[in-house]
Amino acid sequence: MSARVDSIERVLVAVELKSGPFKPAYLGQLSGYLRILYDFERREHENPSIGLVPCKDMDKGFVDYVIQDFTKPMGVATYKTSKDMPRELLDALPPIDDLRMLLERSDG
Repeated sequence: MSARVDSIERVLVAVELKSGPFKPAYLGQLSGYLRILYDFERREHENPSIGLVPCKDMDKGFVDYVIQDFTKPMGVATYKTSKDMPRELLDALPPIDDLRMLLERSDG
């Protein structure tokens, strides 16, 4: 999946969300997405696309090792779901309905 980012940077960002641990093949897949974005979606005034692979888990040393042969700007990160978050952090978040209203206002 990809998203057009309209900011000062003028860059397309490809995000490939994975529900399991990092696999080196994800970088090859992401590299293909970045090539497509560059050739078919990128506008002349935009910078080269950036790729992100959020994974449920990763070994940072391993990722750093395998990513060094890729020349396109990409990164791998981990994420947590609400099930993984401490109660203190969950309690600090606004209610989901408030977030929805905020998003709806920003769309209009």
